[in-house]
Amino acid sequence: MLMRYDVIVVGGGHAGIEASLASARMGKKTLLITILAEQIGATSCNPAIGGLAKGHLVKEIDALGGEMGVCTDKVGIQFRVLNSSKGPAVRGSRAQIDMDRYRIYMRNLCINTPNLDIKQEMADEVIVEDGEVKAVKTHLGNIYECKKAIITTGTFLRGLIHVGSFKQEAGRVGEFASNALSDNLKSLGLDTGRLKTGTCARIDANSIDFSVMEEQGGDENPEPFSFKTDKDNFNPTQLPCFITYTNQNTHNIIESNFFQAPLFTGQIEGVGPRYCPSIEDKVNRFREKDRHHLFIEPQTLEATEYYINGLTTSLPPKVQEEMIHSIKGLENAKIVRYGYAIEYDYVNPTELTHTLETKRIKGLYCAGQINGTTGYEEAAAQGLMASINAVLAIDEKEPLVFRRDEAYIGVLIDDLVTKGTKEPYRMFTSRAEYRLLLREDNADLRLSHYGLKIGLLDDERVSKVEKKREDIKIVLKHLEETFITPSKENEKLLTAIDEANVSDKVILKRVVGRKSFTISKFDKLLPKFAMLQNETKEQILIESKYDAYIKKQQNQIDRMKNLITKKIPKDFDFSKVSGLSAEIIEKLTKFNPPNLQSASQISGVTPAAIDILHIYIKLEQKNKKN
Repeated sequence: MLMRYDVIVVGGGHAGIEASLASARMGKKTLLITILAEQIGATSCNPAIGGLAKGHLVKEIDALGGEMGVCTDKVGIQFRVLNSSKGPAVRGSRAQIDMDRYRIYMRNLCINTPNLDIKQEMADEVIVEDGEVKAVKTHLGNIYECKKAIITTGTFLRGLIHVGSFKQEAGRVGEFASNALSDNLKSLGLDTGRLKTGTCARIDANSIDFSVMEEQGGDENPEPFSFKTDKDNFNPTQLPCFITYTNQNTHNIIESNFFQAPLFTGQIEGVGPRYCPSIEDKVNRFREKDRHHLFIEPQTLEATEYYINGLTTSLPPKVQEEMIHSIKGLENAKIVRYGYAIEYDYVNPTELTHTLETKRIKGLYCAGQINGTTGYEEAAAQGLMASINAVLAIDEKEPLVFRRDEAYIGVLIDDLVTKGTKEPYRMFTSRAEYRLLLREDNADLRLSHYGLKIGLLDDERVSKVEKKREDIKIVLKHLEETFITPSKENEKLLTAIDEANVSDKVILKRVVGRKSFTISKFDKLLPKFAMLQNETKEQILIESKYDAYIKKQQNQIDRMKNLITKKIPKDFDFSKVSGLSAEIIEKLTKFNPPNLQSASQISGVTPAAIDILHIYIKLEQKNKKN
C-alpha cells in the first residue's frame, strides 16, 4: 500500500511530538509512525520537565510555538524555580508532572491535530534514491512516500535493557527494539555509535515512611512555563517531594555487588551520561562521599507511585531491594518497577548540518536521543527545529538556524553538529557564552517573531510580545534620559521607598538598577508606569541591574557577527592553508564548517587558526576576482 505525505516523523517521543505538530501546523500533510500509539508522549524516566538550562529550552520551544510548556502547565503537580536566589541568567524553571496525564494530553492532541495522521507501525527502512529520501517502509510492508523524513527514535535503535545479568531487546520496558531501522541507517552510510542511559526503581507510596524525610514543596507563587498561560489564574494543585539520603550501609551493599553490575562486568558497552550517573557509578567514582541526595518524587496526581531521583541502577532485583531498604524512610518499600539500564544506537551528530538534516542524504533529518543527547527538553527542541527546517526546505525558503547568541537551542545544535559527542549530551547554562542575554524570562522577546514568521504563532500572541518590547524600550529610554540629583526632595522620596540617597547626579537607571530595588519600589518611584504588567517591570529591573554586563556581551556578539558573515567556500581545501596543524586541518575537513564562527566552535581550533583561515579566505576570494 502506497500513501503520500510531505513529512514523515518516526517515533512518538518528545522530539517526535514537537516535530509532527510543527509540520502539521505549518500546513504540511504529516505522518507520525510510532510503535505504540498509547505511548506517544511517555516520560520514560523522571516525571519532570525543565530544570537548570533545560527550563530555558522549554521556554524557547514555547516562544516558537511548540507544545511542551503548554502541556506542562496543564498537567504539572509541582512548580519550582531553581537557583531563584541567584542571577536571572542561571535560574531554571522545573515542574513535576503527572506522567500519565502528560502522555494522554499529548497523544490526544496529536490525534486531533489537522494534517497529522498517526500509524501504529514500526519503521524498518528509509528508502533513498539518488541520495534523497523518497519513502519510509514499515514492518507491515506499508510504504509511505514523503518529501522529508525525521527520525526521532530515542532509545529504540537496537535497544537493549539490562537488569543484572538479564538482558532484553527493547526500546523501553514492554516495547520492541527497532533493529531493522538501525541496520538500515548504517547501510545508508551514517556513522553510528552506542550509548547508555538508565532509570531507577518506582516505589509503592503506601510503603514509604515520609515522616522521616525532608519535605520539599513547590513555590508559593508558581510560575507557568508557557507564555500563553494566564499567570493571574494559574493555581495548580501542588504535591510535595521528599528528600532522603543514601548512607554508608547503602554504599557497602552496592560496592559488594559490583561484580553483578552490568556497568562493571563488561556487559554494557555503551557510554553513559556523565552528569546523571547510576548509583553504582557514583559510589565507585565518589568514594569520599558518605551519602548522596535522593529526591522522592510523585509520578501522578494520585501519588500512588514515587520515583527515586538519584538512584538510577541496573543492579539485580534482589540487590536493588536490599539497597533501597537500607535508606531512611524506605526500609519497608515495595518496588513496583525495577530500575534498569538501556543501551541504544545513535547517529554521530557531526553527520548533520545545522538544520539537523543529514549531510549524506537529502531530506533525512535526525532529532533527539538519536543525536546523542539526553533529556526530554533537548529532544523536544531538536524535534521542533528539524521539522521547521524540513517544512522550510519543502517550501524552498531559507532555513531557520539560531546563532549561539540567539538561543540555547542554537547552542545545543551548534555543539552537536560541530563538536559531536561521545557521551549523552546534556544542556547546562555554562555551555552558553551569552547566557545573560539568553534568559528564561526573555525567551518570548528573543524568539516569538520567528514563531510568527514560520506560522506557528498567531498575530494576537506576538502583538502582546511586541507591546511588552515597546513598553520596555520606552521605560528604559526614560530611565536613561532622566537624572536624579542629591536634593532634599529626592532624599525624602528615596527614603520613603527604603533606598539610599544619591551622592551625585546620576541617571535614574542607576537607582532602578540597584540590587535592593524591587517592583513595589518601581511603582512608587515611577507611578506613571505602575500600570505595566509585572513581567514587563521585571525585564526593566534586570536590564537596569545588569546594564554594563549586557552591553559587554552585546559588544562581544557584534564582534562575533563579523566571523559569521565570513563564509567558508564549500569546496575550500583546508590542507592548502599553511600554518595550520595537521590536527586542525583534519577537524576542519571533517566538519566542513559553513563560516568562521562555526569553525571557531570546533574543539581544538584555536583563535590563531581562525585568523590564518580568515586571511587565506580573503586571499582566495581576491584571486578569484582577479
